[in-house]
Amino acid sequence: VQLQASGGGLVQPGDSLRLSCAASGGTLHGYFLGWFRQPPGKEREFVGSIRWSVGMTSYADPVKGRFIISRDKFRSTAYLQMNSLEPEDTAVYFCAARHHSQSSYTAWGQGTLVTVSS
Repeated sequence: VQLQASGGGLVQPGDSLRLSCAASGGTLHGYFLGWFRQPPGKEREFVGSIRWSVGMTSYADPVKGRFIISRDKFRSTAYLQMNSLEPEDTAVYFCAARHHSQSSYTAWGQGTLVTVSS
């Protein structure tokens, strides 16, 4: 499966932004679709994930209550709705997929840059 993330941009603190992750070349049934981010000069970190088949989500503590992951099975697209954005959310955001039987994410999309600045 191939993934392509999009939707990044420059926003102000407190704004909202929605990222998309389009999948192609295979089904995501049985997969987790994860969102990760890499802030400038820092390591990549987990943001959250969704179990594709049932829609169950999980989130990292820094984004709980602000970010929402959803998916459109028909369009094979996942979304990361980011609300109440903070400068600390500035990062390159990636989407990735792993089969439920695997512990590591094996398919990665290219990143999309989100900059939160006044």
